[in-house]
Amino acid sequence: MYIKYFVMTLNSDQHCLTLYVTFSQIVMASSKPARLKVILGESNTEKLTLPDGIPDSLDELLSKVKDTFGLKTNVRLQYMDKDFGNDFFNLSSTSDLEDLGTVKVIQEKAIQTFVDVIETAPSCSTVHSDDSSSLASNDTIILSSPESLSSRTQQWPANFPIPIFSYDTERQLEKGNSEYQANNKMLTVTSRMKTDILNRLVEEIYRYRAYPEDAQFCVVAEALVKKHPCLKEPGSFNGCYGWKQRLKYKMGNYRTLLKSQGCPELSVNSLKSKASISVSPAAKIKKPRRAEANFYPSFPLGETQESMEKERIELLTAIKRRNNDRVIAEKMARTFAYRRQEVVNEEPGIEDFKDRWPALFQQKEVVMQIEIKCQGF
Repeated sequence: MYIKYFVMTLNSDQHCLTLYVTFSQIVMASSKPARLKVILGESNTEKLTLPDGIPDSLDELLSKVKDTFGLKTNVRLQYMDKDFGNDFFNLSSTSDLEDLGTVKVIQEKAIQTFVDVIETAPSCSTVHSDDSSSLASNDTIILSSPESLSSRTQQWPANFPIPIFSYDTERQLEKGNSEYQANNKMLTVTSRMKTDILNRLVEEIYRYRAYPEDAQFCVVAEALVKKHPCLKEPGSFNGCYGWKQRLKYKMGNYRTLLKSQGCPELSVNSLKSKASISVSPAAKIKKPRRAEANFYPSFPLGETQESMEKERIELLTAIKRRNNDRVIAEKMARTFAYRRQEVVNEEPGIEDFKDRWPALFQQKEVVMQIEIKCQGF
């Protein structure tokens, strides 16, 4: 596309000189390229280059982010606000962004769904069936996934993310890191700073594990001093042994607090929930095994054990009806926490469990459970 500029000469011939200037050159001259740091997950950070600068429209920026990183679900963006201690706020206008800024992608996945189970099955498993009506359905199938806000869907990260602390703590750490780089001087940590750091760390740890192992405490402590070298301990063999020990004690106190508030996965290990022969608090601790994330989810909000038992009885009736797949899938998803707690608390035999939950052993449900495993749910 071209823009014509006509410049008339002043001589007698009245010649016309036409100057062609490409439109793209004008735009490039007026817009400056921009780069953004994009946080896609706990341990997944990418760089987004915008040759034409930051878009004026938020929808245009969202489209660019989704296309660049291959995101299929609905997302929203948050930006890092330096005026509020680098906290993240929902992005409502691209005018809040600047070159070399940081944005976080929030993927909205309230309920995991899969369409056409057979066609979208992952390569790790192949399902064969001669029953054309059993799995080749075009209806959306709701997986038996938890609805509780406290449920975990992520394993322990490869690189533990150190959270952002309170505003005053972050300022002191920033100053301490600068002095450490310049003079190798350690920061004097006040009791208030120490409490804030430990509180934020144990909250982050609890997102992945309620009962972390010793090696995992060590990983967190090492990640802390790596991000904030001014917190290293000169007398420690690895510079962070004291932090690891403090985290252990703080985690125990945090579990006690949550247990007193009725947190299910911790209350199950209280003395009153154990058999009379298990009189020690440390006896038969029920906690996730390897590769388990949703170990002991809470009931959906507003539900009780009585209402969940009613759902189970209705499920027994629904399974006897034909062409009732969606109702069964919805009830299986809703009773996930109730079914999981039954497995952990009572440890039933396979025959008894099959009698109580026959829908769990249907072919569709088995296929969906395989998909969950293959998708890393």
